[in-house]
Amino acid sequence: MIGERMSAVSYQVDGEVAVLTVDYPPVNTASLAVRTGLAETLERARGDEAVRAVVIMGGGKTFIAGADITEFGTDKSKASPSIQDIQNILEDFPKPVIAAIHGTALGGGLELALTCHARVAVASAKVGLPEVNLGILPGAGGTQRVPRLTGVDAAIDIMTTGKHISADKALEMGLIDAVVDDARTGAVAFARDVVASGRSFMPVTQRDDKITGVDPSVFARARATVGKKARGKIAPMAIIDCVEAACSSSAAQGLAFETEKFAELYASDQRPALMHYFFAEREARKVPGLKAVAKPIRSAAVIGAGTMGGGIAMVFANAGIPVTLADISDEALAKGMATIRKNYEISVSRGSMAQGKMDEALARISTAINYADFAQADIVVEAVFEKMDLKKDIFTRLDAVMKPGAILATNTSSLDIDQIAAVTERPEDVIGVHFFSPANVMKLQENIRGARTSDEVIATVMDLGKTLGKNVVLAGNCDGFIGNRMLQYYTGEAGFLMEQGATPEQIDRVAEKFGMPMGPISMRDMSGLDIGVLVRKERLKKLPPGERFSPILERLVEQGRCGMKTGKGFYRYEGRDKSPDPETTQIIEDVANELGIERRTFTDEEIEFRLFAPLVNEGAKEIEDGTALRAGDIDVAWVNGYGFPSHKGGPMFWGEQVGLDKIYDAAVAAAERNGPRWAPGKLLKRLAMEGKGGRTPEGARCHLHEKRR
Repeated sequence: MIGERMSAVSYQVDGEVAVLTVDYPPVNTASLAVRTGLAETLERARGDEAVRAVVIMGGGKTFIAGADITEFGTDKSKASPSIQDIQNILEDFPKPVIAAIHGTALGGGLELALTCHARVAVASAKVGLPEVNLGILPGAGGTQRVPRLTGVDAAIDIMTTGKHISADKALEMGLIDAVVDDARTGAVAFARDVVASGRSFMPVTQRDDKITGVDPSVFARARATVGKKARGKIAPMAIIDCVEAACSSSAAQGLAFETEKFAELYASDQRPALMHYFFAEREARKVPGLKAVAKPIRSAAVIGAGTMGGGIAMVFANAGIPVTLADISDEALAKGMATIRKNYEISVSRGSMAQGKMDEALARISTAINYADFAQADIVVEAVFEKMDLKKDIFTRLDAVMKPGAILATNTSSLDIDQIAAVTERPEDVIGVHFFSPANVMKLQENIRGARTSDEVIATVMDLGKTLGKNVVLAGNCDGFIGNRMLQYYTGEAGFLMEQGATPEQIDRVAEKFGMPMGPISMRDMSGLDIGVLVRKERLKKLPPGERFSPILERLVEQGRCGMKTGKGFYRYEGRDKSPDPETTQIIEDVANELGIERRTFTDEEIEFRLFAPLVNEGAKEIEDGTALRAGDIDVAWVNGYGFPSHKGGPMFWGEQVGLDKIYDAAVAAAERNGPRWAPGKLLKRLAMEGKGGRTPEGARCHLHEKRR
């Protein structure tokens, strides 16, 4: 065997097979350096008479993971050779070229592999086209080649979800040609077999059997199905357009159409917003100045077998961590376990979980009444009712029995972490780990540090979030933390808008058109109006003089209207189906008359701005006082915990797009209407006075995302 290093791609000859190894840490992106290296080594292999086949593989932990996002919009992205230049070389290469995939082959990495003559992968490898998550589409032929290999339905699913696909599934779908034990030796053996057999391969762009005669109704159904999930995102619909073009035009025309659609998406407002969110999600896992190493979490316990506690237990079990579910009685535990089993059975019936995986997860969940039964757990998460006295009692008992070094976590959504920690002899081990309901579905894990929480505990729960498959943020300790602290201004403004003449239906329609999964009024009905009243009783004690909440909520509850669970709240319900209720309208009008408020009509644009501008103002205050480390963390919290549309980047990015001067003016006006808590903070005022924010050709620069001064 002979070998030589050439730039980002090494060249070795193994018998009659040239092995080109991409070595561009950390993840072998398809950067200019890699593209140049591939062009050089492929040219060398072309001229090497001893070489009869070529293998392309990745060095380190992965194949080519995808495009180099940091090159987007730079001269490097336009420099030759482009990825399409390399693809043209590969498709026309006179010797068989085999892609050997380990780790991941995503985006441009998979698109490059699709132009090789064949693809092999190790069993642990994953492939996919996740560009939709950046607001774009696979722009190097993915929309034209994938349906030719997998068929239309599978191709649309792969590209509109951006999901990763296992090697076995990729083989079944036709994306790869073999699963091998070792990427290099398996690919070299495959290449030698190809040479020995004289086997030839038709370029993927010439394989039309799976895209011929496709019924146009397939695309109508896909647009309807994907449209419901996409909720305003334009990239998924453009992908469907491109797949349809693959079925109705030549490969050359389809590729040209894909290029055109890619350019449209790249120029849209959604692309910079989704790219911002992509980086914000990864940055949120990092805690500046934190040098402690995370401890391993090998076992867990959850106190409270209700909806939230059961969901949290499922989260641990799904991640492979044995968990003990505790409650005060066998009856409560039996009810909780029955709900858990039912949730798993629903997943199995939908095909999202295999029966074997369900059985394994259930086997990881044990139950207990006595705290001593889980005293050796590495972490215990309290998930009982939001009553401070109850939580203090539980933490006193945990302090007495849990092993030294165990993490004592509370799932509180708003209560003071330091008050809870104060009843223990180990406040450094106490932290908030706030899951969102349903915990086994929602992606956000909001970790809340107390005044004395240790760095090791913080590092551990941040790392745990990744293990649990959650998107994590770290919050400071205050009423409501990051998300719920802001939420009260969103729902509060909805209440004031109703007093002033907007209807519940209009407010919800505007919010849902904006991209929220449900409007603030429907959200209140679903969570229970009586629960909202209880929370507000505590908050009313802290309101500054001259400030109030709209009393509509309390009036509805006085009438027995507690929301969906009682069949009537703001709306009237038959099951989950809702309809406007004249009784609600009368209650709202009565409140307005008592307060002397003159009612008027509102445009949808007015309502949208009134609902969402206060989020930006309060978020800026969170950055200012350290509740949030970064504005991007707020965006991650609101996208994952509250359904804020990711294609708008999160509330803070959206505020930048709108213009911080406009957000500032809105906060001044809100303070005049609603009271001093609504006034602009110092950070927002400074940035507005400096003229920061607003749209640019690249989208808003994230001034709120700069380090606090």
